[in-house]
Amino acid sequence: MITTDILIIGAGPTGLFTVFEAGLLKLRCHLIDALPQAGGQCSEIYPKKPIYDIPAYPEILAGDLTDKLMEQIKQFEPGFTLGERADTIEKQEDETFIVTTNKGTKHHAKVVAIAGGLGSFEPRKPPIPNIANFENAGVEYIIKDPEVYRDKKVVIAGGGDSALDWSIFLTDVASSVTLIHRRNEFRGALDSVDKVQELKNAGKIELITPAEVVGIAGTTQVEGVSVIKKGGEPFTIETDHFIPLFGLSPKLGPIANWGLEIEKNAIKVNNALDYQTNIPGIYAIGDVNTYPGKLKLILCGFHEATLMCQSAYKRIFPDKKYVMKYTTVGGVDGFDGSRKEAPKAVVKKIE
Repeated sequence: MITTDILIIGAGPTGLFTVFEAGLLKLRCHLIDALPQAGGQCSEIYPKKPIYDIPAYPEILAGDLTDKLMEQIKQFEPGFTLGERADTIEKQEDETFIVTTNKGTKHHAKVVAIAGGLGSFEPRKPPIPNIANFENAGVEYIIKDPEVYRDKKVVIAGGGDSALDWSIFLTDVASSVTLIHRRNEFRGALDSVDKVQELKNAGKIELITPAEVVGIAGTTQVEGVSVIKKGGEPFTIETDHFIPLFGLSPKLGPIANWGLEIEKNAIKVNNALDYQTNIPGIYAIGDVNTYPGKLKLILCGFHEATLMCQSAYKRIFPDKKYVMKYTTVGGVDGFDGSRKEAPKAVVKKIE
């Protein structure tokens, strides 16, 4: 049994920052995430894409943001259960909780904070009969490491921002990039559409529209894709990788069965006070929650985590009064014995 003060379900940016805010209150945290590494969507879906609305960072790659957050919380020594999904929750007689994962790992906590982002993601797969045979063998639904495609032939299918952005990015990585879309029109940022047009004119991207990929050729690895242009006959394009980017479908998963109040695949919370759910002691913060005026932004998740931790402290220590001190005044004491503080003022006489 893993025991902690706050059990955080979801190790994305909001979940990670919760560790810091809890640490300031001397509360220990443990995180559960179905992904094999911390960072949530930032690590799994778009680690190399820039984010522009993180305070003090005019621009930061999603993967780098995860690294910075991990560095910030290191001194509070959080525990991690990664590669496992939170499956069931049981409320105990003393108002604490036991959460068990799909692999049987049990966690005992005084407070549960659900920071699961939009939930677990499943890619929208094109209706190609043999596509499952080539998953992880040349077919990828998410680009995690662009270096995988270094000097390789790549075919991307899709007509949104992701397909456009990765087609542009991979022109400097892959030996060839082919973009296929079932329509002539693209739904994406105007500058991205213009950039693809520019790269097509320069011969750096082969654009095939309106067309669809209908089959995959190969034995154990992708060797080519079968394409049909509207009104035409099928033809084959040689390629090392086929990347259909048709979006991801978020699902709450087992959390949806925990008796929480759900609205449009999100958990309703009390935003007037502390982002608590309809079950006392269970909070929901970040993209997973909903309330009037909700904005699904990382910086909003940081704010929600801060207020949630204050409420969690009062729940865990009802007889204690916490007096907030600015970190510039009180410093930061880590559980590992480290201390961060501003330099002390020097008292010196001026003669």
